Amino acid sequence: AAVQDVALDALAVQLLEPAELGPGSTVQVVAYKLGAALAGGALLALLPTLSWTRLFLLLAAAYWVAAALAWAAPALRRLPRPPPSERRPHTVRLLRDVLAVPGTVWTAGFVLTYKLGEQGASSLFPLLLLDRGVSAPELGLWNGVGAMVCSIAGSSLGGTLLAKHWELLPLLKSVLRLRLGGLACQTALLFHLDALGASLGPGTILRGAALLSLCLQHFLGGLVTTATFTGMMRCSQLAPRALQATHYSLLATLELLGKLLLGALAGALADGLGPHPCFILLLILSALPLVYLGLAPSTLL
Repeated sequence: AAVQDVALDALAVQLLEPAELGPGSTVQVVAYKLGAALAGGALLALLPTLSWTRLFLLLAAAYWVAAALAWAAPALRRLPRPPPSERRPHTVRLLRDVLAVPGTVWTAGFVLTYKLGEQGASSLFPLLLLDRGVSAPELGLWNGVGAMVCSIAGSSLGGTLLAKHWELLPLLKSVLRLRLGGLACQTALLFHLDALGASLGPGTILRGAALLSLCLQHFLGGLVTTATFTGMMRCSQLAPRALQATHYSLLATLELLGKLLLGALAGALADGLGPHPCFILLLILSALPLVYLGLAPSTLL
């Protein structure tokens, strides 16, 4: 799967024109989310009807169809073949060449940090709602199906706005501000509930606001993801063709590392600091990308 990601990302960077990066990123992000939902939910729902053998044969058939479509795609045949190289470049030299591409260091810093606060909050906030009276089935519906639908809608909207010639950095700045405001509302709700010693009983306004805030944050998260992936592609297109796959793979790895880091450490931070200081820290981490956008190089404007 990782090799497929690298190959597909390299193709997207090489095939898409600058004006197509927004819609192209949308297709990648939305199709990935739909595929994950289909494989993780819909296919398992068919398990009582199909046996495990037939289910895996169905998955194998899907891979064969995808391979056949890729093999027959005219656009892939038009790609220039890479020139033969006498020897492979040393890893240190390759990394130096990648980092020398204009805007790479700034983009690497942004993709490593732009999801820190969001991922930490999305890991902790549902658990805190459980502790305050929200039932597990209801939370699973809102934080599962509802969050996935809102995330896909946000990613689709991001591509639509970029296709309508919205500038990338102003769009990112606007969405990051909205996301910071949403996290501030979640933090204020948490402080309010703890100050009153109240629980989120059925039918209360606070309960509805808390559950809707989950969907809103996933919607904004999907939007900012599409915009960020567009910026990553734009930066990778500045690299020499022979380096574009390596360049984008580095950025994608850092983006994934940034998302996983706070998601994995959120529980330990909440236990060590307490929920209130932890959410204040997450607010600060969510504000940092807004400050960082002011340092964006002219090559990415």
